[in-house]
Amino acid sequence: MRVPVHGRGDSTLPLLLHGYAWLPNRLRETAGAPVRTHLLGHPAIALHGPQAVQFFYDEENVRRSGAVPDPVLDTLFGRGAVHTLDGAAHRVRKALFLALLKDPAGVEALTEAVVAQWREAVAGDGGGAVVLFDTAAEALAGAVCAWVGLAPTAEQARLIAHDCVAMVDGFATPGLRHLRARHSRTRQEAALAALVTAVRDGRQQVRPGSALEAVAGHRDVDGLPADERTCAVELLNIIRPTVAITWFITFAAHALHRHPDLAEELRAASGRQLRDLSTAFAHEVRRFYPFVPFVGGVAARDLTWQGVRIDQGTMVLLDVYGHHHDAGLWHNPYHFTPARFTADPDAVDRLVAQGGGDPALGHRCPGEDITVSVLAAFVGELAHLDPEVPDQDLTIPLSRIPTRPHSGFVLRLPTAAADASAAPAARPGR
Repeated sequence: MRVPVHGRGDSTLPLLLHGYAWLPNRLRETAGAPVRTHLLGHPAIALHGPQAVQFFYDEENVRRSGAVPDPVLDTLFGRGAVHTLDGAAHRVRKALFLALLKDPAGVEALTEAVVAQWREAVAGDGGGAVVLFDTAAEALAGAVCAWVGLAPTAEQARLIAHDCVAMVDGFATPGLRHLRARHSRTRQEAALAALVTAVRDGRQQVRPGSALEAVAGHRDVDGLPADERTCAVELLNIIRPTVAITWFITFAAHALHRHPDLAEELRAASGRQLRDLSTAFAHEVRRFYPFVPFVGGVAARDLTWQGVRIDQGTMVLLDVYGHHHDAGLWHNPYHFTPARFTADPDAVDRLVAQGGGDPALGHRCPGEDITVSVLAAFVGELAHLDPEVPDQDLTIPLSRIPTRPHSGFVLRLPTAAADASAAPAARPGR
């Protein structure tokens, strides 16, 4: 029997201090056996490995209702979000997202819109310097808002980008970042709730087939329309994660800079080869770089995990960052190697960057296809743009959640940026 090591008091402060390294370090002490601890005063147990992924994403074992702490609800997900539901209520709400986010034509349309927004931005800055993190976030916000069915002005799109970045940046930390995240969510929820009300009252035209139309008309498991604030929350749960791809895009630029041989390989590719290389690169960015440290739920009943008792109501944590750097699952895991995904197409199934299991049945993110598609397209764009990277602080601190390069990754664009960015966007693929 694998005996869990009992915690040394509450781990909230060590988590805040050590960030992504906290849970892998604790699991290393136990050789991968479960770790018992406390977070925010609640008993918790941390699990690791492929079998733990299956165990965690089985709704019979782990539920989400009541699992997300209030500070995270009030910043990242929103009250009443799909992330907080279980059973039939979850499946009915999740079906809304699956219909919108898993449609290949919709994924392609959003990807093309993002690339168009990005090219417009860099075309206007030829020869100048831009902060990639900020510029990509604005391109993502403008594209996804139009795709959802909103019609924001350029200034409104910039504010939405700012607020969505703040929601992600401040969910896991106390202080000013957290207050900024709360303020941003309150502002955007109010604006979107008012828009949903106007749509339902017939005062606002809505594009047929759009996400705005679908969310405003959605009925939950009880057959009743979701209230306007919940609709706003779920619209943000399309917009915010799309804007959050800017973290992965910035990491991709970091990898291209650190591995010029891979950038050259991408520049030399075209067509199907470019698509495959860019997609493999996108998967490796999601594996290698730190974004989600772990995910959590609550034991739905008294459980036994590999001989270890887990009492009902215990917080269950699934290691994500450590999973992606486990030498038992990945050859040379601390080396950035996109070729692992072209050599072994099934390797993508070991990724848990956006959850595990079947997105139609559990809590795996239904927007994963959009993330991979948009990120792969940006990989091709950045490689063909081949910008100058001036001296800057590209440190990625593991103590900060979520983390990113300190500088936001400053690029100095070629004078002919519009021409350099005109390579065909890479298309997704497994």
